[in-house]
Amino acid sequence: MSVKFKPYNMIQNRSDFLAANKGRRFATKGFVLLVHDRKDGDDSLRLGITVTKKIGNAVVRNALKRRLRSLAREFLANGGKAGADHILIGRIGGIDREYALMREDMILALSKVGKAKPRADSQDISQSDTQEKNR
Repeated sequence: MSVKFKPYNMIQNRSDFLAANKGRRFATKGFVLLVHDRKDGDDSLRLGITVTKKIGNAVVRNALKRRLRSLAREFLANGGKAGADHILIGRIGGIDREYALMREDMILALSKVGKAKPRADSQDISQSDTQEKNR
């Protein structure tokens, strides 16, 4: 099933992008996925896509944004978190990466972000793992 993100589902305000930066994140070679629960009682999904000028000229950036929108249409309907903002940040590896690999990355990212604990907890876990290895 495919979901079409209309302008009212798209994140356009800078403040919403900055708020999403406080949420969970998962980085892949082609993109970074940020998921931030809005906690406003609205169950709709919102999508934001950003690709910086460091990636390339306008043609390259727009091509990457088209690929990211396609991934979002394909996977956010079933794998996205209701009532959350989903931000896709394009990375330079996303330009040449095969679409099939980006699909696998998106599946992995959505599964990890959905199961992830808050950052403070994950830091505690990683510290305890390193202590166990040192024993």
